[in-house]
Amino acid sequence: MAAGAGRATGLEAVQPALPAFFQQVFACSPEVAAVIARRAADRSYAAGTPILHQGDETGETFLLVLGRAHALIYGRDGQMALLREFAPGDIFGAVAETGPGLEEADIVAVEAARAAAFLAFDFVALLEVHSCLGLAVSRMLLKQLRAATGRFMERATLSAQGRVYAELLRLARLGDGRRLRPAPVLAALAVRVQTTRETASRAVGVLERRGVLRREGDAWVIVAPHRLEEMVV
Repeated sequence: MAAGAGRATGLEAVQPALPAFFQQVFACSPEVAAVIARRAADRSYAAGTPILHQGDETGETFLLVLGRAHALIYGRDGQMALLREFAPGDIFGAVAETGPGLEEADIVAVEAARAAAFLAFDFVALLEVHSCLGLAVSRMLLKQLRAATGRFMERATLSAQGRVYAELLRLARLGDGRRLRPAPVLAALAVRVQTTRETASRAVGVLERRGVLRREGDAWVIVAPHRLEEMVV
């Protein structure tokens, strides 16, 4: 199946209506949300399905509605690196462009996902007419820029081991600050911080030996967050 085409995932019954989602994400009126929905194509993707391929010419703007997606790039040595992460409410593809552009990364659904797809020139037209949409998209892009800047700074200033520890703290703070459930897959953790699986495994092993982290069933528990913070160097 071609990237971007989408397919059934079995989640349709629990998915929100697009107008209600647009109203929430763009902070717009029900009437404006209905106008936006009429320009959108509703697409679903199974976990692991490519949404866009690096180097492909795309003339569509995507807004993630459910699930998560990753923007992945590959070095000359074939090593994969995580460029960006997308959650519900994030946009990607041809954003604010009036015609097709080349996609800079592979965009892959990392779990069952749903996206609203717009023709790029349709999305630009909506931005020009509806100020609420323009303001919301500006905030989305600023959020992505800050996240990308933070990752760039970590890669420039931290060791590979330090990046692993910073990522564990970041993942823990998505919950209660201590517990990571499900426990990260080491290969995926390595991709997130642009290092090797072996390096990530050694870094986690150091934490276990020092009593900073322990495994509990399908979870990792950060026993001493302050000690882990001190190891982010």
